[in-house]
Amino acid sequence: FDRNRERYEFLRWGSGAFSNFQVVPPATGIVHQVNLEYLAKVVQTRTHNGEVVAYPDSLVGTDSHTTMINGLGVLGWGVGGIEAEAVMLEQPIYMLLPEVVGLELKGSLPEGATATDLVLTVTEMLRKHGVVGKFVEYFGEGLQHLTLADRATLGNMSPEYGATVGFFPVDKEAIRYMRLTGRDEKHIDLVEKYTKAQGLFRESDAPVPEFSSTLTLDLATIVPSIAGPKRPQDRIELKSAKSAFRTALANIFKTEPEKTVKASNGVEVKNGSVVIAAITSCTNTSNPTVLVAAGLVAAKAAAAGLKVPAVVKTSLAPGSRVVTKYLEAAGLQKSLDSIGFNTVGYGCTTCIGNSGPLAPPISEAVNANNLTVTAVLSGNRNFEGRIHADVKANYLTSPPLVVAYALAGTMDFDFQNEKIQGKVMLKDIWPTQKEINEMLAKAVTSDLFKKEYANVFDGNKMWNDIKVGKGNTYHWDEKSTYIAKPNYFENFSLKEPGIPTLKDLRCLAVFADSVTTDHISPAGAIKKDGPAGKYLLARGVEQKDFNTYGARRGNHEVMVRGTFANTRIKNLMTAPDAVQNGKIDLTKVPEGGNTVHIPSGEKMSIFDAAMKYMEAGTPLLVLAGKEYGTGSSRDWAAKGPALQGIKVVIAESFERIHRSNLIGMGILPLQFKDGQNAQSLGLDGSEVFNIEGYDNNLKPHSDIKVMAKKKDGSTVSFVAMNRVDTPVEVVYLKNGGILHTVLRNLGKA
Repeated sequence: FDRNRERYEFLRWGSGAFSNFQVVPPATGIVHQVNLEYLAKVVQTRTHNGEVVAYPDSLVGTDSHTTMINGLGVLGWGVGGIEAEAVMLEQPIYMLLPEVVGLELKGSLPEGATATDLVLTVTEMLRKHGVVGKFVEYFGEGLQHLTLADRATLGNMSPEYGATVGFFPVDKEAIRYMRLTGRDEKHIDLVEKYTKAQGLFRESDAPVPEFSSTLTLDLATIVPSIAGPKRPQDRIELKSAKSAFRTALANIFKTEPEKTVKASNGVEVKNGSVVIAAITSCTNTSNPTVLVAAGLVAAKAAAAGLKVPAVVKTSLAPGSRVVTKYLEAAGLQKSLDSIGFNTVGYGCTTCIGNSGPLAPPISEAVNANNLTVTAVLSGNRNFEGRIHADVKANYLTSPPLVVAYALAGTMDFDFQNEKIQGKVMLKDIWPTQKEINEMLAKAVTSDLFKKEYANVFDGNKMWNDIKVGKGNTYHWDEKSTYIAKPNYFENFSLKEPGIPTLKDLRCLAVFADSVTTDHISPAGAIKKDGPAGKYLLARGVEQKDFNTYGARRGNHEVMVRGTFANTRIKNLMTAPDAVQNGKIDLTKVPEGGNTVHIPSGEKMSIFDAAMKYMEAGTPLLVLAGKEYGTGSSRDWAAKGPALQGIKVVIAESFERIHRSNLIGMGILPLQFKDGQNAQSLGLDGSEVFNIEGYDNNLKPHSDIKVMAKKKDGSTVSFVAMNRVDTPVEVVYLKNGGILHTVLRNLGKA
């Protein structure tokens, strides 16, 4: 509350200034879990001409994991904040009619497998199939063996497998869950009657819907799994985890498992040390089964005298206060506390880079010796640089396995054949499904939900004590380093400017595949020696008060300096010898958000180079590989580049939300034709680019000619497809972005 006071003042002001805007106060829970447990109606009602009209609930959220609500039969998905702001100002959401992929589930999960293991398997499976921009709907007799929380876990991970939604229809399990979570009985009755009358209620004998394509998964084949070290779709069976980690050490991190040092506090740190073990993220903290399982592992471990090694930083971040209540009711919170999994807060923590610092001696040992240490978390994303700047290898897994890895203290471990401590093996502390079910029946009750959500909007003392000004417009504080008036509308005119001419562009960066929104706009810790850190220090902010990029997203000066500032990002322009015969060797590319300023040839931060180009009036572009913009619906991954002067991104493929966000900020996404990329065309970023055919006659998916002039005067020309998907997106580009379009529409009105 102390650190985020300015942000909370802004939200408190907003809740008073707008009649249809409510705030769930901080320290309540993660937005998606609060939505699942309390806010979602499934069927909405509105009075129209004196009659009450019912209609299906739907949701547009400013976080990609909005899809968690799909588990309850609510169609909802994530968009960038830019699109959401436009919706709040009455701009519709436009999208192409999606393909719908049906995923048939058969059978039931075997003993020892969890919903987390299931979702990691589905993520691997659907990434291979290719579902970007598509809807996924689950069907089949296997649904009757999945709890609502299991379904929400599958829905939550939709962005990780690339789908717009991962949808489950309303059925008797959804009705049971609404009753468990304390929804009004009359409303539950309405939901059941309405969905049955509309043909939206899934019965066991219902015919299979028509799908664009179908896949089948037998739940009985699911085995304990982890995913990593860099992507959620890179699943590894637990029995192969040790060998897979050793392979990653050799092939990805170019080191060996035997490298060990002693930190200044006497703690042993080595390649593979688990330095962060976190039960975190809405994906799993919404699921009582896996959390009770984690608690039972902790209880059995504590009873056996096991302790977490000193090298491990442990934490528990429940997604809502109900979780704490049922863990306490089960007697499991004490066990979790006893081995170090204390509750650190109710919100997104380690999964979005908010684990806090490692102990200084551990951090110093890691960095001084270039150790490859690990984080294990029950989150949804493990992209490079997202979890912690000191940690190179990050693995996703279930909450009970997070506890197990914390006890083992290393990823270089075989749970099938090695003892965790003393004579204790994983099988000795792993609970049976019968034990878990008995504990769930005893501890997870409807009364807990009713009590915790009875006065959710009333807030708490710290929230209610925040003093805010009145008025319909916000009073900007020029000294604030959290909330600053952005410069998007400088020199704004009500006249539509039209499509800009794009000539003599310079390349700011060249990237390989799978550049995520975390690479483009980090959410985690702000480094002292980076452009954003220097900016804050110059304004009297001490490093201990830097907070995170996610917390400072209301200040464009911080965020534009953080753009492309991820510690693990690799710009091929900084290592010309990394590309040979069209192939990339990323091991030759240095990490960090740096580039080469052309034509001076000087190496500098990407931000500093962008400002030099801006001073010279030089527009910019970015070249990239496949899956550009994977990950969070982080609008700053488009806002930041726009404020750096980037006008075009040419990539082999785009993730759904980021493509939309780029257009929302007036940036043109171009897609290489199949079989082509920057490397096959011989582009290294030193060229001068001209974009031909980009004008007011632009049509969605039309071809655009790109001319690239090299240093020796020769030219490379190629044709790319514009990824402007709908006619309204042409309008956005003619206006310079979605917010400019909305503002002009308001002005005309």
